[in-house]
Amino acid sequence: MLSENINKFKLMSANRLLILVTLYIVIVNNNTLWSTFWTALGENPQSHLFFVISFVMFIMVMTLMLLSLFSFTHIIKPVAIIALMSSSIVAYYIDNMHVIFSVSMMQNVFETNAREASDLFNLAILTQVTIFGVLPSILVWLVKINRKTVPAEFISRIKLLSVSLLVVALTIFWTYKEYTLVLRENRELSYMVNPVFPVVSLVKYGRSLNKEKNRSVAPVFNDASRYSIVKNDQKKNLLIMVVGETARAENFSLNGYARETNPQLKKLDIINYPNTSSCGTATAKSVPCMFSDLTKNDFSVSDAKQRENLLDGFSNAGISVLWRDNNSSCKGVCARVESESLLDFKVEDLCNEDGCRDEILLYKLDEYVNSLDNDTVIVLHQMGSHGPAYYKRYPAEFEKFTPACDVSSVHNCKQQEIVNAYDNTILYTDYFLSKVIDYLKVRSDRFNTAMIYMSDHGESLGENGIYLHGLPNFMAPHQQTHVPFIVWLSDSIRHQNQVDIACLKDNSQHPYSHDNLVHSALGLMNVSTAVYEQSKDVFAACSKSKIATRSSPLKSGSS
Repeated sequence: MLSENINKFKLMSANRLLILVTLYIVIVNNNTLWSTFWTALGENPQSHLFFVISFVMFIMVMTLMLLSLFSFTHIIKPVAIIALMSSSIVAYYIDNMHVIFSVSMMQNVFETNAREASDLFNLAILTQVTIFGVLPSILVWLVKINRKTVPAEFISRIKLLSVSLLVVALTIFWTYKEYTLVLRENRELSYMVNPVFPVVSLVKYGRSLNKEKNRSVAPVFNDASRYSIVKNDQKKNLLIMVVGETARAENFSLNGYARETNPQLKKLDIINYPNTSSCGTATAKSVPCMFSDLTKNDFSVSDAKQRENLLDGFSNAGISVLWRDNNSSCKGVCARVESESLLDFKVEDLCNEDGCRDEILLYKLDEYVNSLDNDTVIVLHQMGSHGPAYYKRYPAEFEKFTPACDVSSVHNCKQQEIVNAYDNTILYTDYFLSKVIDYLKVRSDRFNTAMIYMSDHGESLGENGIYLHGLPNFMAPHQQTHVPFIVWLSDSIRHQNQVDIACLKDNSQHPYSHDNLVHSALGLMNVSTAVYEQSKDVFAACSKSKIATRSSPLKSGSS
């Protein structure tokens, strides 16, 4: 009897195998979905028994349909194994860190370099994938498929899906009000369906890449030129824009954080904007959005890649532009300007097997700056506080807050240990920004200098069980969207733009966002373009030299 049952298990139809794999994935690899769904049912979920059954069947049918799209006769086992392995990986990040595999997260996945990817793999995920991915995959591999002809297999699959859809449709019809209420009030449920939502996001990401290939770049800043206010100044302007990585404003002592994480910046005459929000919650979206004329409400990564951005505007106005990267990439922002990646440099005391500290961004920068005879913008893209391996982002001497979480599986650390490691990264960023300002101060005899620092997005450090970043905006906690924004202006650039620093500081408490960056940078560098909106320029209200009093623009290339 036992041997007969084993033989029945080893020999089964393709449909039966698909159903078993679907059942396993839906039950085992969707823990967050089911716990969130159960909570959404309220205080007495047992009273919704028929709706619960209907919803479980709905998720199963969606998963079954997804697997069926790729499960042809001769590749059904490889497809099932891929589904088991990938869904177990996705489940690890959803269940342990509340990561959502949206389109922007898929872009991050595919644009992440090998070093960053290695930080995301650890013993914990290998253990989970082995137990919930590899072991069931071995069972699938041992199964023998009772193969049918292609037409017979196709008809059999159509029958299975048709019956399944009919049954689910009937249950949805009878519980329609509950579906409407629960799904409308808990939109996040659809983002947790593993592996359906990640596959949909992957398809959308692939379509966006194909769409980009067939479109040219729209000339948004083709009218950009410099105002003649710059002509009468013998000094050239030098603006350094620092793009922060994963820095959340909440952990800056400049913004009231109890710990002293900004000991250097607090000594400097900076303007701090404590109420600034990000466009997105992931680098792939936020960095292009920061430099785009599109606002947060109108922005899409696909559209941004097919439009000129702020750096193109500077270049069109005859301003030299250099992007220096200590991160995975500029996400397309620097596609048409001079750029260099310092990520894999080998410089003693600045780099090791884990990568380079952010000070590498100033390494040999003089070779470029000393050759300048033009207004210039330099963008420094930090590694910053990139997680989950926060402990790798700062030198040993900056480990002030201890004990610090020193593993990449941060959810296995105590929350205070995670916060300690993260705060050390902010402490190092504070030091790095002070170094940038010192660099500009030394060169203020040659240039009118300024620094603008703004982070791309924030980070969750275990609050409510959420880690890292990348949640859709409507789901994201404020820790992922509240970002630091800091400005330093030299005396000469204040004089050139007739900026009232006291006025800037008085206005600094107003709410700002990534939408302000483009217009503020254009205004500070005295660039004329129809894109510019004075109301979004943080300097405009405190500068007597803005649009109303400026003389005619210079043509690109004028000195």
